[in-house]
Amino acid sequence: MAPLIDSFWRAAAGCLSPRVIALSLLPLVVIALVAAGSAWLLWGGAIAWVQGLLQSTHWLASLWGWLGQVGVGDLPVALAPLLVVMGATPIIVIVCVLAVAAFMTPALVRWVAERRFPQLQRKHGASLAGSILWALGSTLAALAALLASIPLWLIPPLVLVLPPLIWGWLNYRIMAFDALAEHASRPERQLLLRRHRWQLLAIGVVCGFLGAAPGVVWISGVVFAAAFFILVPVAIWIYTLVFAFSALWFTHYCLAALQRLRSEAPLSAPTTP
Repeated sequence: MAPLIDSFWRAAAGCLSPRVIALSLLPLVVIALVAAGSAWLLWGGAIAWVQGLLQSTHWLASLWGWLGQVGVGDLPVALAPLLVVMGATPIIVIVCVLAVAAFMTPALVRWVAERRFPQLQRKHGASLAGSILWALGSTLAALAALLASIPLWLIPPLVLVLPPLIWGWLNYRIMAFDALAEHASRPERQLLLRRHRWQLLAIGVVCGFLGAAPGVVWISGVVFAAAFFILVPVAIWIYTLVFAFSALWFTHYCLAALQRLRSEAPLSAPTTP
């Protein structure tokens, strides 16, 4: 329990570092650049296409005519830009956040290693291709478990338990692997994932619950349309900060466990997790 709490506070303190705050703001910068480029290249064409779609749809034509009679005219012209923004925003956000997250975890692992574990030998037990395949396999397994558990969501207590457990398992599989990929050998990684399975799962579940907080802010931005352009960037920043905290927590815990492991007897033959 002590290593779990110690790594938690170290991760929380790390989130106050200027470097981590800068990394958490990076998606907003990338999203702004991508959105500006997309608007410059595609804005006029996208609005014209949506406006034409609204005006040519048969069942909507009657609605526009009725609204025109009561004094609300040119509604398709007013709706088209809003629909383009609402449709493009989730796509741009998801792609940019995933791209930044792919670079954030290795950067945070190196940062923790340089500050706290400078003498820890790097054995490079996993390649980039291995990390991608591990993440893909774990994600597919989690999605399969999620789909298989949907009927159980009708039981009120289980709907609050099963999804966090599944996503917590996914967090544990991917982030623990990435935290150990550069420093641990394959036998070391396998042993640590097996020995600390429940502690790593607990970290994953807690981080999964923390990851729900940005969703509340995001939904508020959709419901309160006037605050959309304020609440949605706040939700993106919170999500990235939670991601950074999760990566720091897993990294502190896993590298400390690796350091303790190397102070023990040498490893025997490899075992599978």
